[in-house]
Amino acid sequence: MRDLGAGLGFLIKGQRWVFGHGRWFGIGLLPGLITLVLYAGALVGLGYGADDLVAWATPFADDWSSPWLGLLRNTLTVLVFVLGLFLAVVTFTAVTLLVGQPFYESLSEEVERTEGGTVPESGLPLWRELWISARDSVRILVRVGLYAILLFALGFVPVAGQTVVPVLGFCVTGYFLAEELTAVALQRRGMVLKDRLALLRGNRVRTLGFGVPLGLAFMLPFVAVVLMPGAVAGATLLARGLVGDDGADDGGKGETATAED
Repeated sequence: MRDLGAGLGFLIKGQRWVFGHGRWFGIGLLPGLITLVLYAGALVGLGYGADDLVAWATPFADDWSSPWLGLLRNTLTVLVFVLGLFLAVVTFTAVTLLVGQPFYESLSEEVERTEGGTVPESGLPLWRELWISARDSVRILVRVGLYAILLFALGFVPVAGQTVVPVLGFCVTGYFLAEELTAVALQRRGMVLKDRLALLRGNRVRTLGFGVPLGLAFMLPFVAVVLMPGAVAGATLLARGLVGDDGADDGGKGETATAED
């Protein structure tokens, strides 16, 4: 419970940091606004086309009598839209970070600078950092996609599909949101994806304490945009805590590795 509260504390502290540094808050809003417009259009399109997609995918049910035909297709339509929303929430961070990489990198560095100590440097050119970020994001999205398919299938299980599965979905969302956001600071420390995931797994409760509330908040599109700068700041503070750069002895130190090719 203590680690859960600590993770939430980093999220809150990050929001307080950006609201106390108005210039950085404004800079951090722009990439999120661009991504929001793109995702809003995609979700609106999915909302209009989900029923047609389900009808196309279930021709075997064309001759079913009422109410079974409507029950099947309405349920599948809702599940398709929920799946799309789930993927949008998880991928929103990855796409926004990719669009705003230079902005968020500078924001993260400023957080570290104001928190004291030297600012780690990866030593890589910007194009190389962008390539690594994009490649790692694709790897994360593949993992998320596999979880999404599994959770979608489990959604048909009576009772558990309507209770346990949504909770698991939010935990998966929160975990990978935390990974994407802490990657800004951890990649600067030379940590490759495998080591970042190992670090977060070793601090799973703290990671979920940070990521799950953020994932719930990100369900509201405009809230996601407003919280994104603070989420980057909070994830930087979380990363510092996990590797011991904040001066706290929390036992959550990660192993630093050289950025892979």
